[in-house]
Amino acid sequence: MTAESPPRPYRAAAIIGLVAQLLFSFRLTTPHKLVFDETHYVAAARVLMQLSGPVNIEHPLLGKELIALGMLIFGDNSLGWRIMSTFAATAVVLGIFAILWLLFGRVRTATIGAICVLLNITVFIQARIGMLDGFMAAFVVLGIAAMLWAMRASPAKTWRRWLLGSALLGLAVGTKWAAVPYIAYAAFALVAIRLHDGRARKRSIYAALNPGNQKYWPGLPVVPALFALGVVSVAVYSLTFLPAFFYAQFPLTAGDFVQFQMRMYASQTQVLPPHTYQSSWSSWPLMIRPIWYLYEPVDDAMRGIFLVGNPAILWGGLIAVAACLYAWLRGGSVSLLAVAGLWIASYAVWAVIPKSIGFFYYYYLSSIFLALPLAAVADRFAKGRYAHWDEAFLVLAFCLFAYFYPIISAMPLGNPQDFRHWMWFPTWP
Repeated sequence: MTAESPPRPYRAAAIIGLVAQLLFSFRLTTPHKLVFDETHYVAAARVLMQLSGPVNIEHPLLGKELIALGMLIFGDNSLGWRIMSTFAATAVVLGIFAILWLLFGRVRTATIGAICVLLNITVFIQARIGMLDGFMAAFVVLGIAAMLWAMRASPAKTWRRWLLGSALLGLAVGTKWAAVPYIAYAAFALVAIRLHDGRARKRSIYAALNPGNQKYWPGLPVVPALFALGVVSVAVYSLTFLPAFFYAQFPLTAGDFVQFQMRMYASQTQVLPPHTYQSSWSSWPLMIRPIWYLYEPVDDAMRGIFLVGNPAILWGGLIAVAACLYAWLRGGSVSLLAVAGLWIASYAVWAVIPKSIGFFYYYYLSSIFLALPLAAVADRFAKGRYAHWDEAFLVLAFCLFAYFYPIISAMPLGNPQDFRHWMWFPTWP
């Protein structure tokens, strides 16, 4: 890992952020009808705007509050339903840029990762729909970036940045409970890195866990930091329920707040009937069962939105994870282990989350994290005879994005059978 140093990345980040926002916003209002799970979350946002009473109780409120905010500003229409999702996706792109800059200190590496996110079709689609996953991903990615920002800060700034990361992770959980493991991952990373550094410097465990003379998170004592992580994230999560205390019917009270969490857990773990698009977590990295968010005549044309990943990024990212692990075993790079380990942890948790059925869009956050090992491999191996392979890879990713664009952006199609052109495998619906 390298310290923050010139050249500064702000110009590159600003350009990438602008491009991302323009791409995600272009033709955002098409189709002019609710798509896929917008039927649940936009409806819940409408009720929330009126403070009528509890609805869609299987998920926390923050994602629906953000959709409602977009509707308050832009109206109850397709722009209002989706505009906040575009901002969340742009935040994801910039968050990945920041993570790579903080890990490797090179604008080129950060830019490659951000472009991989930009061309990742799952990100493009979730940027243009009123669902919760995009908001959760934005808060998780920004929370990780804040924790890394704290990692190399001066002792006077470490606490503030650590608390910022804790708050962002609390907001992520306030969007979907699937973000809970990332609070545990942050705690584990703090302890593991401090102990690893302490052992390398031949320091005692006590010295490694205390604030003095630390290479990582200087001035931050581990036990109080873990306590603050828990308290701040839980407090911020709890504050996202504030509107529920003002419902006209069945308002939430402090006394039944915990009981309401139990009702949410029961809703999320209930046994659901089989679904046409369901798939097991083990199949997601290979994209065996993508999902149609839309395929029907709408706005005077046949249109489709096919949730599939960019094959170059999702499949190439798996190779990059293996390459990072190999390079770590050979050279001991903590940065390479970190980017591979983050994808592994984000994916492996689905093996234990108590869901009766799964869907490919659950893989959304893991698909984002594949940009990290892809950029890290470019940083490590794109040299000498392989100096331009990363540029060729981005060209391939762009071509695949352009190839799928008609059925990820609801462009008008010629006839109801046109979708077959993009169905590569029998398991693709």
